[in-house]
Amino acid sequence: MVDAVRARGVVKRYGDVEALAGVDLTVPTGTVLALLGPNGAGKTTMVKVLTTLITPDEGEVHVAGVDVRADPAEVRRRIGVSGQYAAVDEYLTGFENLDMVGRLYHLGKKRSRERARELLETFRLTDAADRPSKTYSGGMRRRLDLAGAIVASPPVLFLDEPTTGLDPRSRLDMWELLRGLVQGGTTLLLTTQYLEEADLLADDIVVIDHGRAIAQGTADQLKSQVGGDRVEVEVAREDQVCAATAVLARTGAEVSDDGGGRLTVPVTGGTAQMVEILRALDDAGVALLDVGLRRPTLDDVFLTLTGASS
Repeated sequence: MVDAVRARGVVKRYGDVEALAGVDLTVPTGTVLALLGPNGAGKTTMVKVLTTLITPDEGEVHVAGVDVRADPAEVRRRIGVSGQYAAVDEYLTGFENLDMVGRLYHLGKKRSRERARELLETFRLTDAADRPSKTYSGGMRRRLDLAGAIVASPPVLFLDEPTTGLDPRSRLDMWELLRGLVQGGTTLLLTTQYLEEADLLADDIVVIDHGRAIAQGTADQLKSQVGGDRVEVEVAREDQVCAATAVLARTGAEVSDDGGGRLTVPVTGGTAQMVEILRALDDAGVALLDVGLRRPTLDDVFLTLTGASS
């Protein structure tokens, strides 16, 4: 499979600050790559390099088969970009915004208007097509901005935190739209602060911290780096925490006391081992308020790898 994005050894400095310190990225055509990392990790800087907004100090970058240094204009013809904030003209209607973008891409008057109507329908904005975009909700503006990014049907799409500030319903709608684009053959690179977003959308994930790619893999591969399944119990009575800890310790693994009567222990036997633990706790007379078997989440990966909160 041909790579839609290939970056090797990308370095970007701002004075004494090294925003990117030799980042490698590969995004096969038709797949989704998510960039994760705490604020200031270098995610947005990397997107700016890939989209020709800034020039790297070192490294090689090819997007849609074109060298971003040698021919940035051709790269821009082959990509779509949506930044952290919706870039729409609030005094133009939704239709006028998209029609304007089409003309900037030299689609011609007729095709620009046709494409604008197509996208308004796709993004469920037809009813608001002739309203000034300043009257749109935040979710509607984000949808209009994304529609603008794909007016020219670019093969590669870059989204910088596309669902930041959206309510849960709007976020779900956006995920549905993004899945549809990828199913249609679009290659997608996105940055996100939402771990669930990366888990649901991405074929591959790269974790960036202090300008370096510190981990890469599928969601399952990254989760496996922080351990396997865990049994979590919540003890009903404080005076039984020690007894419960002793029972959990029989697994041979270290027991974590999370406070408030909540205990966690890593397990390798899945639900069968959880049942054994429950029987042992019952035999010991330990009363429980709650029990569960939990796999590591991307939040666990994020915290383990970066030592930062999401």
